[in-house]
Amino acid sequence: MKDGVIAAGGLVLLGCGKMGSAMLAGWLERGLPADRVWVIDPNPSDWVRATGVHVNAELPAAPAVVLVAVKPQMMGDALPALAAFGGAQTVFVSVAAGTPLRAFEDAFGATTPIVRAMPNTPAAIGRGITAICANDAGQGALGLAETLLSAVGDVVRLDSEAQIDAVTGVSGSGPAYVFHMIETLAAAGVAQGLPDALAMQLAKATVAGAGALAMQAEEDPAQLRVNVTSPNGTTQAALEVLMDETSGFPALMARAVAAATERSRELAGG
Repeated sequence: MKDGVIAAGGLVLLGCGKMGSAMLAGWLERGLPADRVWVIDPNPSDWVRATGVHVNAELPAAPAVVLVAVKPQMMGDALPALAAFGGAQTVFVSVAAGTPLRAFEDAFGATTPIVRAMPNTPAAIGRGITAICANDAGQGALGLAETLLSAVGDVVRLDSEAQIDAVTGVSGSGPAYVFHMIETLAAAGVAQGLPDALAMQLAKATVAGAGALAMQAEEDPAQLRVNVTSPNGTTQAALEVLMDETSGFPALMARAVAAATERSRELAGG
């Protein structure tokens, strides 16, 4: 890991569910020694125990990083146990949704370096994207956090925490939109006479392939759409429905992202 800083001081992982386990797997694969990781989790999986990390053991005196990966409703009970690490050199990185930087400053003090991160579920296969921001004391820790979180996908830095609710609406919740699109695309195929299994196979492969092409192609998605749309052809017929300004994707997606963004603000108390 970067400059050996994390390995030297050690890393504490508070919560090791699906997201925490995905990150831990990425760190270990990239060379972080298992004996430099401490996991705090009331129900650690057999896999976590088998990695060789310290599980629910006595913590190091001054870890380099504490990564908070518990559910927001568990935060109140979990944070007090880490209060001793606040106000010093330990960097706190949170991947907990709906918990703003000020909540951690209240718990650990404003001089504590704190980074807030919004990952998404494709991190479980190393294909996630995570947006990060920090409090004033944590600006110098963004590079360290980026190194940690890049183990499970791409990382982008936000200009301010105010953007994180919109990020939640786009990439945080976004995988669910895509999964629902796969569901509905397959169902539409069944309605046109395809067997269930075949329709689902076609829908999954189409969405996965189109996403991979969008990531790798030099053209932007708008041009890729044009490339597969023959005048008066089948794709154009479908796009006339999907691109309708009032009933198609433009209006529907805008409402969906706005709803998720607003809910994120509500959860954060803002």
